[in-house]
Amino acid sequence: MAYQTSVGNTLYSFPDLKTLLAKASPARSGDYLAGLAAATYEERMAAKIALADVPLKTFLNEALIPYEQDEVTRLIIDRHDTNAFAPISHLTVGDLRDWLLLDSTDSVTLAAVAPGITPEMAAAVSKLMRNQDLILVARKCRVITRFRNTIGLPGHLSVRLQPNHPTDDVRGIAASLLDGLFYGSGDATVGINPASDSLPTLMRLWQMMDEVRQHFDIPMQSCVLTHVTTQIQAIEAGAPIDLVFQSIAGSEKTNASFGVSLAILREAHEAALSLQRGTVGDNCMYFETGQGSALSAGGHHGVDQQTCEARAYAVAREFRPLLVNTVVGFIGPEYLYDGKQIIRAGLEDHFCAKLLGLPMGCDVCYTNHAEADQDDMDSLLTLLGAAGISFIMGIPGADDIMLNYQSTSFHDALYLRSVLGLKRAPEFDAWLTRMAITEASGALREIGRGHHLLKQLPFVSGAA
Repeated sequence: MAYQTSVGNTLYSFPDLKTLLAKASPARSGDYLAGLAAATYEERMAAKIALADVPLKTFLNEALIPYEQDEVTRLIIDRHDTNAFAPISHLTVGDLRDWLLLDSTDSVTLAAVAPGITPEMAAAVSKLMRNQDLILVARKCRVITRFRNTIGLPGHLSVRLQPNHPTDDVRGIAASLLDGLFYGSGDATVGINPASDSLPTLMRLWQMMDEVRQHFDIPMQSCVLTHVTTQIQAIEAGAPIDLVFQSIAGSEKTNASFGVSLAILREAHEAALSLQRGTVGDNCMYFETGQGSALSAGGHHGVDQQTCEARAYAVAREFRPLLVNTVVGFIGPEYLYDGKQIIRAGLEDHFCAKLLGLPMGCDVCYTNHAEADQDDMDSLLTLLGAAGISFIMGIPGADDIMLNYQSTSFHDALYLRSVLGLKRAPEFDAWLTRMAITEASGALREIGRGHHLLKQLPFVSGAA
């Protein structure tokens, strides 16, 4: 089906919905690289005008990637909740934008319609929205998940403590872990990106984190970000695994390039649930995504990178995750060229995921060869805080010495919590106070060498 609109004396025609979405997308280097982006600002505006008039029902009848060829498309269509969709089924994309911005469209209403919104609908409406619209609507979306603590409560911000080490040295990782805890970070998860895929090495990391957790009775969850099949093997070998991690994408072909399928993810989810390690809930999956991965893997099928990203959220939604994280600037300037594009992408990802009912966080980050700097990250960090982001990263000095990219530090989390009055997960906050790391108000206490946690650490064999 072709879509047309006139701007001035020029008639613009878009042969199908896939092309229309790509041309309406805000400018970014990945779409130019793929040959999908609008050639001019006028063409982009014409596409937005045409997209605004597309009925939402169209997205249920015109698949961007054929149903027969792609299991993610099948998941999206087969899981669509027609009852949840009913209240908005008569709307166009432009109408949906207006409805989302109404004061009467509150958190309860948004949660009720989330199962009826497809990723393509979410991507489409985001293309018509300014940054402030993305922030306003995302802030109204409340997604609460639980494992050993509660994440996503209104007025709260959690932090994934990321204590990576270039040689997976357990003592070095434990030192960064302790550093983060003293800054009040770690309530989202303590998640290690390992340098090695050796199972004995990975087992030591899981065991060390679990021993620290048990010794100090910390209401937190841990994760090692290795391939999901390795985690299944580790579970079978008796590893103390809390969260199962996997990078995911929005097409079957791209997920296959990651070595995963929906069936493998279901096996991993069932394995993690069987351990019953959660104390306040059973959300036990952690997914990471990022715009550009489908193009990088040759699995985008001519779909623009932001819509591909939104489709990944359908995969995540299937498994009730504790955390979903867009690693927004990590893939590089080939896909998001500069700070402006990274900021826009981060706000889009957060909005789309929250609209679909996911507990969304963001690795506010960039690579050293991107046209971006820490001031850009400060801007995105603050905007996401205003938008109600579930969690961010906490990395020593904001400089990941294993992955070699720039992210956010423990101090950045302190800044955001201070400026916006955000609290930690309540169970974790109570532990920090009990351990004399924070005051009852939540403010950090000065930690000296005589602090009892430091005195006990040598008795934790995995961390000593």
